[in-house]
Amino acid sequence: MPEGVPLPKRIFDLALTIPGLIIISPVILILAILVRVKLGSPVLFRQVRPGYKGRLFTLNKFRSMTDQRSPDGSLLPDSVRLTPFGRFLRASSLDELPELLNVLKGEMSLVGPRPLLVAYLDRYSPEQARRHDVLPGITGWAQINGRNALTWEDKFSLDVWYVDHWSLWLDIKILALTFIKVFKREGINQPGSVTAEEFTGSKNN
Repeated sequence: MPEGVPLPKRIFDLALTIPGLIIISPVILILAILVRVKLGSPVLFRQVRPGYKGRLFTLNKFRSMTDQRSPDGSLLPDSVRLTPFGRFLRASSLDELPELLNVLKGEMSLVGPRPLLVAYLDRYSPEQARRHDVLPGITGWAQINGRNALTWEDKFSLDVWYVDHWSLWLDIKILALTFIKVFKREGINQPGSVTAEEFTGSKNN
């Protein structure tokens, strides 16, 4: 049992994740093959992220960008490396499917604040850092209320609200609304950008 996780939440996660992985395993296999053919290897994008109480774990996602580089060896801008196929993966949230393995291991939950970069840990205000008082999630309260179209401050405020108001019913509501948001493809990117801008710290930190 992962530390700090209510038993009903863990049971709920496993009750959906285990049969879900079995049912969609053919989809995951097909996507893995397509990623390998269209974007190359490795198939998975793996990155260390902070989880519960800031403890580090390795996040798994399908890669959505190529490794195209300039003549001097530097990676080209995200907007160049993000192919139409990669955009499709992100818009449909199919790139997130490997995170179900993180849920299975107890490193993530189906619902919770999104796991961000390790570099952000010392940039949070004490209030914002409370987002790490629960397991990170594949989707969350901020994701159904604006996703990447929100400011960082608004995202973190919604994350902390979730920490303070968690219930099993809230998780069910967030999951249901997530499917609607994914279908409508709302808030995928910030205006004028293909990825979220870097969080450099809040003005009131």
